[in-house]
Amino acid sequence: MKVEVDERGYYGQFGGAYIPEMLYPNVEELRLNYLDIIHQDDFQREFHYLLTEYVGRPTPLYLAERISEKYQTNIYLKREDLNHTGAHKINNTIGQILLAKRLGKQRIIAETGAGQHGVATATVCALMGIECTVFMGELDMSRQKPNVARMRLMGAEVIPATSGNKTLKDATNEAMRHWINHPEDTHYIIGSVIGPHPYPEMVAIFQSVISEEMKKQLLEKTGRDYPDHILACVGGGSNAAGAFYHYYNDQRVNLIAAEAAGHGIHSGESAATTVLGKPGILHGTRTLFMQTEDGQVIEPYSISAGLDYPGIGPVHAHLFDTGRAEFYSATDDEAMEAGMLLSKLEGIIPAIETAHALAVFEKKKFSKEDIVVVNLSGRGDKDLETYISWAKLV
Repeated sequence: MKVEVDERGYYGQFGGAYIPEMLYPNVEELRLNYLDIIHQDDFQREFHYLLTEYVGRPTPLYLAERISEKYQTNIYLKREDLNHTGAHKINNTIGQILLAKRLGKQRIIAETGAGQHGVATATVCALMGIECTVFMGELDMSRQKPNVARMRLMGAEVIPATSGNKTLKDATNEAMRHWINHPEDTHYIIGSVIGPHPYPEMVAIFQSVISEEMKKQLLEKTGRDYPDHILACVGGGSNAAGAFYHYYNDQRVNLIAAEAAGHGIHSGESAATTVLGKPGILHGTRTLFMQTEDGQVIEPYSISAGLDYPGIGPVHAHLFDTGRAEFYSATDDEAMEAGMLLSKLEGIIPAIETAHALAVFEKKKFSKEDIVVVNLSGRGDKDLETYISWAKLV
């Protein structure tokens, strides 16, 4: 089995572009031009210049000795938390802002959950002097106040989504609605591997710098350019897609994704899509979504604002459907325990999203010889209030 997108934007049975007529010109413009543009020499030069000089890449691949000792295996952390803005999201927003400029767009809109994609979008818009509007669920705004402040400090307008659960799904709804009403001058920087084709593949390409660096770093550190396992959290799944990208078709590498189980998979308050979801269409793509018998989306829940999305990207649905990747889920408490453990053993406070991936070490046994790379997708500064409240630190 070869994992790749086809000309219609499908990974197996998942993907495609299910869009209203008003958005057809925008999405077609992207589909017809994105590959030509991003492979041009001048684009690649500017993209990699900014990744190096502005973002701070390459990010380290760090052998975490104390947590490795605890779990009796070799755990390497791909330190995406050390990027400018504190997460992997900036890799994609740098790429998309350069693409938008070459398409002649004057305005940028985005959705955000945990706020990291919103911050990364506001950052590149400030860098390029382009107007920026970010849609964010009202609940997420209240639990991610520092990120809201950061976006506004950089000149972005942050608009609350007040429908539904007031979280990421609802912010995406509002962004899509706004784009329909401003199709000609506006580019929508989608933050994950969701949405209509070509977004899932385009975002994955921009994030693939993660696994591209990983190959070189592993060769230097271990004498081979592949690990035994790659572990990443999945909401929509952009950090996982970036970490998996250059290993999709390398059967020597076991791909492991961690979803959010909230208060428990069957508690009614969860975001464990691969367990609870079924094929459906939302936000322009066919993938796995949590939904009722008559196709209404079930509101997701997670303590992590970046994982409470009711679906996963079509590439991850394909990886699950074909058995190419293993999927685990971690509850709020399991993720928080894992985040606290990394903080105490390594002096690295992870984003709660990443903490869900770290929780897998309590669920799966690795051998002493295994090389396990965890994509540490973001830093925990944004989650300090949640850590403080959960652990009663103050």
